[in-house]
Amino acid sequence: MASTNDTAAKSQDVEKAAPLASSQGTTTVADVVVQKIAGLATREIPGVYDLGGGAARAFSALRERIPGATASAGQGVSVEVGEKQAAVDLQIVVEYGVSIADVARSIRRNVISAVEGMTGLEVVEVNISVGDLHLPSDDEEGAAGDSSRVS
Repeated sequence: MASTNDTAAKSQDVEKAAPLASSQGTTTVADVVVQKIAGLATREIPGVYDLGGGAARAFSALRERIPGATASAGQGVSVEVGEKQAAVDLQIVVEYGVSIADVARSIRRNVISAVEGMTGLEVVEVNISVGDLHLPSDDEEGAAGDSSRVS
């Protein structure tokens, strides 16, 4: 009976993972697609303040001041995409007071689920680099700085 259950479980896994190559053709997923999916999935996690290093965040802040410009969904995300597998590297900024280990686990779960669910690629690793810590006082200083410029 256990072998029947194992066989059923394996067949369900095969059905869930949509093949990217079949007798009817192949599907190629661009790196930028996986990059955007991973970036958006990371931003969904509570405790993630931002993605990217200091220079990338500064550039993004400038971009936000330009009317009609939008922040890049792939900022702070680099990926390697093969025919069947993908690897994701993230650089994040976390909120002060959150458990970095818990945030990292949540990010991994969400990124793997989103990338595998949307692309059919197997995510072999999600590497996370915590590059900065966002303090509540950072927002207060920015708000005070902005209001003092306007007379």
